[in-house]
Parts: sequence; structure tokens; C-alpha cells
Amino acid sequence: MRDAVIATSQGLAKGDIEVHVKSSCWQTHRHHQDSTYNRVILHVVMWRDTEVTTNLQNGGKIPILALHKYVVNPASPWTIIQEPPALFNLPCHQSKEHLPTRVIARFLDCAGEERFSAKAAQFQADLTQEETGQSLYKGIMIALGYSKNKLPFLELARRVPLQILESLTKSKTADEECLAQQQAWLLGIAGLLPSQRPNWHQKNKIDGECIEKLEQLWISAHQTEAMSENDWHLFKVRPNNSPVRRIVAMSYLTLRYKERGIFAELVSKIREATVSEGHRGLEESLLIPAKGYWASHFDFGSASRLRLPTLLGRSRAAEIIVNVLLPFTFAWGKLYAQQELSQKAFDLYGHYPKLAVNTVEKHMLKQLGLSGSLIYSARRQQGLLHIYKKLCSQGKCPSCLLGEHGT
Repeated sequence: MRDAVIATSQGLAKGDIEVHVKSSCWQTHRHHQDSTYNRVILHVVMWRDTEVTTNLQNGGKIPILALHKYVVNPASPWTIIQEPPALFNLPCHQSKEHLPTRVIARFLDCAGEERFSAKAAQFQADLTQEETGQSLYKGIMIALGYSKNKLPFLELARRVPLQILESLTKSKTADEECLAQQQAWLLGIAGLLPSQRPNWHQKNKIDGECIEKLEQLWISAHQTEAMSENDWHLFKVRPNNSPVRRIVAMSYLTLRYKERGIFAELVSKIREATVSEGHRGLEESLLIPAKGYWASHFDFGSASRLRLPTLLGRSRAAEIIVNVLLPFTFAWGKLYAQQELSQKAFDLYGHYPKLAVNTVEKHMLKQLGLSGSLIYSARRQQGLLHIYKKLCSQGKCPSCLLGEHGT
């Protein structure tokens, strides 16, 4: 369980909860040697079968909660007669029984608007220090990194600024050559070219032709300051979300808008969009079909039996629009007295259809006892995320409308 909050004698503790059948599983699974588990604040088990304490890799110790004493018959451990209040007595669990649906809906809408405003404020602050296109580019790059690779994508955007990529697109070289140059720069600085990855092995001649060109372009660029493969999370990442594929997608995006640049082109799309159906055109503007080598590869040498239709699909495009493009445009409009444009961005956000469901949304619907049909817009999804991050994961139940009325 991620981002939990529990009450202790020293106050609220925030972190993760690890659940096992037996307390000895902590050592068996070698969690005490894994720094990933240093965020754990409570070890929940059915039975405590050893006196060994639960130790963290950093030397800390965490309490163990054994559930066997809360069951009717130890031989039938799943019949619970009493729920440990510190874990399961959530004041918002039955909020729908105490509040009208319209009140909950408005609360979610307001939370979604607060999240939008917070993102816009971050962009507005960034725009006072960064060139306009670079600020938008950074936002898109962070979104391409998902949760696991946001920081390395941000670092890559810093090391390879948009100005460099757009200078390459404005050269007189053919599009294919321009793409290869951009990819060599981006993947080389990222430290993700095959020659920079000790465990990579060439698998076939087709790979060799593609890779050799990128490697030669990287060498000719005379760049030595590169990130490390270890900076990236490459394992337990869905193959189609591979950082390598997303980096390649960025090269196609900058080439597509080479005439006026990403900033001018995408903001123009916002101006032209209709509030009711504009999301379709906006998503189309970010869709990147997979071509050539990347239509059948997740990474260098990692071929797929299935054809991969996109480098950047509709779902990720929608996420970028809601989390980056719309709040960025709102902020830029406010900063440069383009009130009509800011209002258009805000209206598009308010009418944007529901995005793909994520794990936090599923968790929040269950915790609040709400029906999924109530969350029919991106704004309400963002509202759930805002409540989770700003209230639930911070133990601020008394500050929450649902917490106040859920008991």
C-alpha cells in the first residue's frame, strides 16, 4: 500500500505499508537489504512467526501489526471480527451516504480546478525564468517519463534544450536525416545508445544498420557529457512506455512542427479548438505513429512479434494535454494578457472527457464508496488525484469535506 498515513504515539507517520502472511517473509524476501523498502512505515502480517524485528536497509526499524488476534477462529483466518482502527476506520468510507451526490460532485470539480490552478501556477513561475518553448518542452518531456522516469526526462530536457532540436529541424537536410540527428543527440546525451549500455548485445543485422547510423552521428557530434543508463528506470516498465521509444517520439514531434515550432503550433491548436469536441483535434496533434525500425521494436534489439502502431498513442496524448498543454496555455495567456486564450484553455479542461483509469482513481473510488459513473470527466479524475495527494496521503481528514461528514 503506497502513500499511507497512520497515527502513532509520536504523531502521524507517512509512507508505505507492506503486507505479508508471516512476519518472517520480510527477511525471506530480502526486503531488509533493499533500499526501495525504506519508505515502509508499518509491516502488516497475519501471523508473527518470529521474534525478529522488521529492519530497514537504512538501519531503521518499523512496527509489526499481526492480524490473527482479530479473527474468530485461527484455523479459519479470513473471518475477521474486528478491524484494527488505525488501518481501516476511514472517516470518508461511507461519505456518499451522508452527502448528496451533487455536493460530492461539486467537491470533486473544485478539487480538479485547484489541481489545474496549481499546475498553471508552476508553469507561470517557470515562464518567468525559461524561454517559452523550453518551458512547454520540459513539461512534455516530464509527461513522457510517466511516474518512474520524470526526473531523468527533465534532466534530458535541460541537457538537450528545445533550441538545439529545433535548430536541427530548420537545417536543409531531409526529414529522415533530421530525425536521425535528433535521435542521436537525445539518446546519446541520455546514455541510452547501445554503445553506452554495457549489458546490451547486438542481435541481428537489421538492428546493426539502424544502430550504426545513430552511433556514427553521436560520435560526429563530439558530445562527451552524457547521462548514465543507471539514471533510467528500464525494468518493470511496460515495453511500449520504454524511455527509448518516448525519446524517439519527441524527435518526431519537433520535426512535425518545424515550420513554427512546438509552442506556436500547439497554442494555435488551442485557439482553434471548439470546447465541446476540441479534444479530438488536440489529441491528433500529438499522436505519433510508429514507422520503420520503431514499428517493431520496444528498444534497441528488443523486437516485438506484434506491430506497434504508435510511438505516442491517444491515451498518453490526452494525459499530456490535460496535465501540460492546457495549464501551460492558461498560464502563458495570463502572463501575456491573453485572457481569451486562458479562458479557452480552462473551458477545454472543464469539458475534457475522462482519461484512462489509473490505480489511484480505483483506490479512491473504493475508499470513498463512489460509483465510477460519477467520474465522467478529466476534471473529476484530476480532482480525485488532488484529494489523494493533498489530503488523503497527508492524513488531513479533518480538512476534507468528505472526512468531516463521513463519520
